[in-house]
Amino acid sequence: MANKKVSDKDYLFISSMLKARENRMLRRDRLEQMLSSGSFEEAARLLAEIGWPDLSGKGSAAVSEALAKRQAEIYAEITRFVPEKELVGIFRLKYDYHNAKTIVKGEGAGVDAAYLLSDAGQVEPEKLEAAFREDSFQFIPGKLGPAMAEAKGILARTGNPQLADFALDKAYYEDLKALADAVSSPFVKGYVTTLIDSANLRAAVRCVRMGKDADFLRGVLFPGGNVDTPRILNAVNSGATLTDLYATSLLHDAAEAGAAAGSGGGLTLFEKLCDDAVMAYIGNAKYVAFGEAPLVAYLAARESEFTAVRII
Repeated sequence: MANKKVSDKDYLFISSMLKARENRMLRRDRLEQMLSSGSFEEAARLLAEIGWPDLSGKGSAAVSEALAKRQAEIYAEITRFVPEKELVGIFRLKYDYHNAKTIVKGEGAGVDAAYLLSDAGQVEPEKLEAAFREDSFQFIPGKLGPAMAEAKGILARTGNPQLADFALDKAYYEDLKALADAVSSPFVKGYVTTLIDSANLRAAVRCVRMGKDADFLRGVLFPGGNVDTPRILNAVNSGATLTDLYATSLLHDAAEAGAAAGSGGGLTLFEKLCDDAVMAYIGNAKYVAFGEAPLVAYLAARESEFTAVRII
């Protein structure tokens, strides 16, 4: 399918709208106030002062539900105004796959995990639950339906939820790449490519750390990155460092930390540097006045906000 002809000027309205909202975003000083507030109630009050939902008096499940609802509202509003709906879909997609994993793992463990489902995806959680329960996935979009069916079959045969996760992860990155290919933005394609590179570097480091063989690694790598999967496999099989593969990319620092982590060092710094590389790519949007790049940067910033609030 050919990309739609969309220009930066088509984003003038949404860019102006989001620019006007920047002052209402959660700033570092407010986060630091929340961290040092000393109580949940005080942190909730500080958050409510800048227009977030009032979370005071809520338990963890209710907090997660309220935040997911707010996230879904933001996505729905932006979708109404954005020329290419796939841009918002790129950010919502991971919640669809989070829900799918939750449903599959709940089935495997014999527990009701409905309280962990998020409304921030594109498909209603109830629809995913019904499809899974009835083995009827034909109305689930993209690769998600077939991947849920495959994951369910894997879990039934092996009882291994990690293998089921791999099937869903593979489909997630295929869907993510398809959404990026459907828009007319090199910036968005670069963003998704960076996400895939980060995911592959994480997978390679973890496989080396756990002593997994090449066949295992081949099953957890995803095509579509700047560093292609055969080069990663060759590096790991030969015992070479991954650092050279990412020397000219935003992930060069992460690859260096990954080399240490692969030898038994800590993973915390490595994971942080992988996240930092993705945010460094997003940071390029600050040089663009309007268009799809500032929109992607805004959505990524909101994602970081919600992550920080959930942690606090």
